[in-house]
Amino acid sequence: MAPPSPGEPASTWTFLTHHARVLLEIARDPQVRLRDIADRIGITERAVQGIVSDLHREGYLTRGKVGRRNHYTLNLERGFRYPTEAGLPVGLLIDLFTQRDLPTGHAPAGAAAVPGDAAAHRAGAAASR
Repeated sequence: MAPPSPGEPASTWTFLTHHARVLLEIARDPQVRLRDIADRIGITERAVQGIVSDLHREGYLTRGKVGRRNHYTLNLERGFRYPTEAGLPVGLLIDLFTQRDLPTGHAPAGAAAVPGDAAAHRAGAAASR
């Protein structure tokens, strides 16, 4: 695709929705503050609150309290919502991006990592709690 011409606005679309980005931020830090998610992905805190409510209502995450902080637990087995991907667990998406966050050659704690292996990611997440 050619770069935009001078004076022509750059395209602003992305491959991941805000819902996916919020889910990824929670996967990276289950005690993350909504304010921090908003800052990281560039949307309002109110929008993040709505997205977390959507994800909770649809069974993608549960919320609990640890002291004064919220703690989120993801349901990585829950399938994608669009019919053509509905048979795939969201854990695959989480794995794709959380594997990228690991230092080269390192697996999640307690897991033999295979890129795209949702079971290994869950084992690593469980071991780190």
